[in-house]
Amino acid sequence: MTDAAGSTLERLRLDVWLDVACLFKTRSESQKACKGGKIDVNGQRAKPHREVTPGDRIAITRSFGGRQVVVVKDLVEQHVPKAVAKALYEDVTPPPSQAEAELRELVRLANHAHRPGWATTAPGKRERRALRRLKGRDS
Repeated sequence: MTDAAGSTLERLRLDVWLDVACLFKTRSESQKACKGGKIDVNGQRAKPHREVTPGDRIAITRSFGGRQVVVVKDLVEQHVPKAVAKALYEDVTPPPSQAEAELRELVRLANHAHRPGWATTAPGKRERRALRRLKGRDS
């Protein structure tokens, strides 16, 4: 693709591309993720200044062990609308296994139960039954 000056981009900083592709809200968030070892490019840990090219495979470690894998399709230096930004990459993340999905649901329900003000928002009948089912204590 071409940048604002009309020249073709062959390489772009990783932190800039992650921000422009809307995989992180801000560039500083993408820099923190890179510095924290949450980003791999082609199987290697990447720093924010690493340059990406079309065809690179980027793996992002998300919260609770989730992992998103994308392949760079195009490079743009400036922010674009989110619909256009999604065309900059191809998401090749494998679907979670049944065990991973159950674990995420259990963590979500556990976090839900321990949020501030839990005494006033204790789990209801439906939520308690769902927790019992997930823990394998069906009655």
